[in-house]
Amino acid sequence: MKMVLTLLGWLLLVQGVGGLLNTLFGWWRWAHDLLVVNRLPFLEGYEVFAAIVIGVLGFVLLAVVDSGKNAESGR
Repeated sequence: MKMVLTLLGWLLLVQGVGGLLNTLFGWWRWAHDLLVVNRLPFLEGYEVFAAIVIGVLGFVLLAVVDSGKNAESGR
């Protein structure tokens, strides 16, 4: 389960950073359709905010999974 959560955290973090870079700087034009913020029509106009939220959620998920690993090893 921890591996799945870690993978999900990394995916969210990459989606957030990629969406933010693509929206602000136009980088990764080839990956435009791979980014979640560009695929969801209800996020139109809110791409920067959505990318930041997705990236922060990924970072928080990775931190929670890592803190859980540290708590288990301390037993």
